[in-house]
Order: sequence, then C-alpha cells, then structure tokens
Amino acid sequence: MKLPLLGIFTVITAFTYWLRFINLQHLKQYGATVPAEFEGAINVEQLRRSSAYTFDSSRLGLWDSLFDNTVLIVFLFSGMITTYDHFVRSLNMSPIVSAIIFFLLLSAASTFFGIPFDLYGTFRIEARYGFNATTPRIWIADFLKSQAIGVPLLAFLITAVFALINWSPQQWWLWVWGFMAIFSLFMMFVSPYLIEPLFNKYEPVTEDGLEDDIRVMMEKAGLKVGKVQQMDASKRSRHSNAYFTGIGRVKRIVLYDTLIKQMSHAEIVAVLAHEIGHWKKGHIRKRLLWAELLALAGSWFSFKLLGWPGLPGLLGLPADISLPAKMIVLGFVASLALFPLGPFSAWRSRCHEREADLFASDLTGKPEDLASALVKMAAENLSNLFPHPVYAAFYYSHPPTTERVRDLLALPAQKKSHQKN
Repeated sequence: MKLPLLGIFTVITAFTYWLRFINLQHLKQYGATVPAEFEGAINVEQLRRSSAYTFDSSRLGLWDSLFDNTVLIVFLFSGMITTYDHFVRSLNMSPIVSAIIFFLLLSAASTFFGIPFDLYGTFRIEARYGFNATTPRIWIADFLKSQAIGVPLLAFLITAVFALINWSPQQWWLWVWGFMAIFSLFMMFVSPYLIEPLFNKYEPVTEDGLEDDIRVMMEKAGLKVGKVQQMDASKRSRHSNAYFTGIGRVKRIVLYDTLIKQMSHAEIVAVLAHEIGHWKKGHIRKRLLWAELLALAGSWFSFKLLGWPGLPGLLGLPADISLPAKMIVLGFVASLALFPLGPFSAWRSRCHEREADLFASDLTGKPEDLASALVKMAAENLSNLFPHPVYAAFYYSHPPTTERVRDLLALPAQKKSHQKN
C-alpha cells in the first residue's frame, strides 16, 4: 500500500495546485474590469494592486506548501520516521514522557521551518501592499508569547490523552473525545480574558455614539452581549474585521480599530448584524455540534485503526513502531480519506453566510449598508474579486464578495415583487 498511498497523495496535491493555477488564470482573464457592484468604490489601479497582492500571496503559499509536502513525504516514506521513533524510544522514558518529547520536537521543527515563510509574508508581501504595521520587536514578542502558551498546552493535552489511553485501553476513545470537548469549551470561556489580552489591547468603543447604535441593534435582535470592545489591530496590520468571541455569558463583540476608521456607523452596525445572524440562526451551535460528532466518529475510528497491526505497513513501516508514530501514520491516511469532505464543509459555511446576510438585512432594514461595508472591506483588504468558481467551491467559507453584494442589492426589488404578488 505504500506506493498507492503515495500516488493518492500526489494526485490530491497536484489537484490542489491545479486549483491554484486556474484561480490565478481566471484572475488574469477577468481581473482588469471593475465589477458593476464596485463602481465608484474601486478603480482600475486598485484592481491591479489587488491582483498583484493575490498573485504574491498565492505564490508564497505555493512555495510554503511545496516545502511542507516535500518534508512530509521524506519524513514518512524514506524511513526517517522510524529513525526518529527509535531515537525517542532510546531515551528510555515513560510512555507519556516519550509521547511528549515525540510530538513537541515535531511541533518545534514545524514551527522552525515555518518562520521564514511567516517573516517573508509579514515583512515583504504585507509591507509591500501597505498592510504590515508589525515591527521586528512585536513579531518576536508575539512569537515568544505564542510558544510560551502553546508548548505547555500541547504538553498538557498529550499528557492527558496518553494518560487516558493507559487508564482505559478499551474505552479511551470515548474518554479522550469527552476530555477534548470539555477542554475546547473551557478555552472558549477563558481565551477572551486570559489569552487574547496578551496579544492585543481591548477597550470600550471610543467612537462617539457607535456603542449606543450597536446596543440598540442588539436589543432589537433580542441578544445580550457582555461587552462591545475595540481592538488595537492597527498595531500589527491594517486589515479590518469584526468578530464574536466567547460563549454564554462571556460572549462579546470585538471591532478592529481599522474597521471603525474605514466605515460609517450604519455599515459597522450592518457587519455586526451579520455576526449576530450567525448566533440567532444557531450556526455556532450547529458548527460545534457537527465538529463534536465528527470528533467522536474520528476518535472511534482512531481507536480501531491504532489497534490494527496492519496500520504501519500501509507506509511500509515496521509493526513495532510506537503509538505516537502510529498516530502520525493515521493522521496522514486520514487526511487523504477526509479530503473530499473539504468542499462539503465549505458549502455548509457559505450557506450559513448567506443566511446571516439575509438576517442582517431584515434586522437593519437596509441591505445596502451591509453591501457597502462588504465593498469597502474587499477594497481595503485587496481581496480577490474574481475567484474561479471551482476554486471558490473547494476553499471559500464565504460566497465571493461580488456575489454577496449582488444578492444584497437585489433584496429590495425582490421584496417589492413578493409584496405585489
């Protein structure tokens, strides 16, 4: 099975690169014409910069992907994973400590190899197009803080998972799933208060009248949110956004300070109404439920496959490799098997986005405000306005911006038509 699996991986990888290619070719063909929905908001020169930004970002992503895939293939198919596994086992540590060392060293290697691509993307590409505000000092501080948080958390999770495996060899899949579900919910509660403030400054919205406008809209939607805050996103980047964070009583709305500077109050309220639409339509709850159902199924299949003696042989590896090494093999095989689910997941997400757009339009009564906000965000962020339909179907979690704006602007006419009928 070693060669067939390598062949499947090669076909899938080549297909993803083909998708990148046709997406860029589509942009070359249509990227010089301003869409009707963007007339007056963007000119040909801005379109040119948008296309160039898309090409540069895609090119960096391609090189990053090529490097990662090459390292992965060499590690799995050259026998390097067996050598690495023997090295960790030669340390004669307990199973849990060995697992921690095994995964932490791999994580460190992955982080180290990713640094050049991150630096180039931040200080060359993002800077070239006027987005980067990160200084080397901030980048280093962010990197050290993320490692100081991520490494202990990863070590804790590895410890818990392998402790549960040792404690309940026949039922660990259920216990591990339950533990990870609870841990994920716990992090959603504590992250807004313990982790996010380590990277950004959060404060009440300072724009006169904006918080009142937001709270009026929230009351109309019947939603209570603990805080409406702004974040100093401009400290690192000039990209703009807004989001919900937390769950239950700790949920709050966060606005990028860049968004506040770029948009009118009506447009900001429309963007937040879209986010509220996700909550009111149950999208967040549905996504969590779907993710946990997949995780439960994945945990059970992992239990079965990790106990199957033939698993290492799929990659031509000896049957006596360690459990952590078997998990790496399982992860690789699972990534191939789950690849077809990607477009389905993206499709579900786009359906939710359309529902949230409709909710925001009904809530504010002004779909043109959300359309205007989307146009401004796309123009300011140099978004690709001409994605290839097939590429978008596979990767876009949101409908293409031009499609969303077109649908929003058509809503008033559709409502009048329904009223006449």
